[in-house]
Amino acid sequence: QLQASGGGLVQPGGSLRLSCTSSRFTLAAYQVGWFRQAPGKEREGVSCIGSSGTIVYTDTVKDRFTISRDGAKNTVYLQMTSLKPEDTAIYYCATAETLVWTAWKDWRQYDDWGQGTQVTVSS
Repeated sequence: QLQASGGGLVQPGGSLRLSCTSSRFTLAAYQVGWFRQAPGKEREGVSCIGSSGTIVYTDTVKDRFTISRDGAKNTVYLQMTSLKPEDTAIYYCATAETLVWTAWKDWRQYDDWGQGTQVTVSS
């Protein structure tokens, strides 16, 4: 139902753009979040875009990552720049019909998840 793509291997300081699409949902009607999980670490909320246009980021990616939505393509993007080795993780997109925005990082609020795409930042 959700597909995340666009991951890959990039050098520190490089950029990648992740895409989240759905064959089932009209993403513009949902809150769409990006999460990541590194080996041995908990799942972490990275960013979220609301159906009304609200946008939030975790502090470690502010000023480096940009979330956006293209309604015509039914796609949510995560543009990642100035990538660091600590950004290495599997990145997932997820949807929620409603969110308590003060707890947007709580993955339990999200109903549907994509399969994940690997991002590796290494020289």
